[in-house]
Amino acid sequence: MRLRFPALLFLAFSLAACSTTTVYIVRHAEKVDETDSTDLSPAGKQRAIALADTLAKRGIDSIFTTPYRRTRQTAEPLAQRLSLQLVDYAPKLTSALVDRVNRIRTKTVLVVGHSNTVLDIARGLGASPTLRTIESGDFDNLFVLRIKRGLFGRTIDLSEKTYGQPTQP
Repeated sequence: MRLRFPALLFLAFSLAACSTTTVYIVRHAEKVDETDSTDLSPAGKQRAIALADTLAKRGIDSIFTTPYRRTRQTAEPLAQRLSLQLVDYAPKLTSALVDRVNRIRTKTVLVVGHSNTVLDIARGLGASPTLRTIESGDFDNLFVLRIKRGLFGRTIDLSEKTYGQPTQP
């Protein structure tokens, strides 16, 4: 009888240590142009709606965006549907965001970043994206990371997808 309690305690601790966190990472949608890089274009607004349509039933718990209008506008349709507040992160300090996301357990989050930060965030979380860069005209990449933590460490599953309709040049 005495051995059962420690075994049950160990089992409970082991199960508590196991978790899966899902992280969706996207770049902000299309901006108006280089002279007005703050707002989304009409195509960008449609892509933001497409993102909301894509992720609305995925169990998103938190949405992280930079404080720039274009990232916030990309996430707002989903945030409104799910009644979630946007959480700002500093775009130049992706390591702080990575640390914060790494502390999240058994949740599903969306991160909206920029062409020069999305891949760094994915790599910082332990993924190995096949893309080396996100080109200036690429707005449809959707990186899905499943961070599985278990008794014997953690594994990262990465799925690289696209969403929304291609834009016309």
